[in-house]
Amino acid sequence: MTLSALVNPSVLTQPVYEPGKPIDDVARELGLDPAGILKLASNENPLGPSPLAVAAATRALAHGELYPDGGCFVLRQKLAARHGLAAEQFVVGNGSNELLELLGHVFLRPGDEVVMGAPAFIVYKLVTLLFGARPVEVPLVAHRHDLDALARAVTPRTKLVFLPSPNNPTGTANTEAEIHAFVRALPEQVVFVFDEAYAEYLDNPPDLRPLLSEGRKVIGLRTFSKIFGLASLRVGYGYTSAELAGLLNRVRQPFNVNAIGQAAAVAALDDTDFMARARATNATGLRQLSSALIVRGLEIVPSEANFLLVRVGDGARVFAELQRRGVIVRPMKPYGMPEWVRVTVGAPAQNERFLAALDQVFAT
Repeated sequence: MTLSALVNPSVLTQPVYEPGKPIDDVARELGLDPAGILKLASNENPLGPSPLAVAAATRALAHGELYPDGGCFVLRQKLAARHGLAAEQFVVGNGSNELLELLGHVFLRPGDEVVMGAPAFIVYKLVTLLFGARPVEVPLVAHRHDLDALARAVTPRTKLVFLPSPNNPTGTANTEAEIHAFVRALPEQVVFVFDEAYAEYLDNPPDLRPLLSEGRKVIGLRTFSKIFGLASLRVGYGYTSAELAGLLNRVRQPFNVNAIGQAAAVAALDDTDFMARARATNATGLRQLSSALIVRGLEIVPSEANFLLVRVGDGARVFAELQRRGVIVRPMKPYGMPEWVRVTVGAPAQNERFLAALDQVFAT
């Protein structure tokens, strides 16, 4: 009997997430020097990690023989003070991706439905399929989530609704008023999942606390991977009702967030200077890339995040040719947008290098 005959049949058809190409992989494949490769594929912070976080992580590493705090007590206390909520309303994950999976463990069974936009972060669909539920994908309008259409897609079978704002991969956002009205109209059996991975790049992120105060079934998800520059340490969190946080904590693995990541995250929350510098660098870079790409006659989607969606014609070709020149971007074919690539906003010199490489590609 073959191994595949023994496994859960759904595993054999489960799609696999395709991350941005790692620098070392590109270097090996193309014979390039890793030090000369520019990665603008995964929306990482071009400034690197928060210096305060690096110092805290280094101190924590000196006690690497000890298990981490399984309840992330200090980090949850810090987050509670930051958001004006109780520590019991927070759950910390191995990146916010883990929290998406935990929501599946708690709420999804075969036959359930999950409503989401398309294109949006592809992990929503992957998690839905993993638990045998059905993804209900609602096309974006003008690259933005159509909340009226999302509402119409909800049925008695709907368990979760995912909304990222700003959205990945388009960078577009919905207003707080739109989001509050949408959530207040959802049926009782639906949990609203608000993905705020890029919230810190917004001037005024939507506030879910009024909805929590009303007893709505909502959870906001945030990450330390983007503006805080801690993607390698995998720390994310959700804030919600104490009841829902407790349910998610029931199904997560013990010690799911390592001690080094916890220490770095706690320190990063205090590094307001770094966050301000990261936001300013991103705003400057967005203007730099947007104006340069428009001058070149390319269509872009105005973004409120730290990346730009650019229509380049043959996205796969442009992706491959840029890689040969040591610049990694993200092709959008897996998101159903084969003519587009997504480009992370870099520091000024990095953005110029991308533009120069793109000019070379179009000249060939």
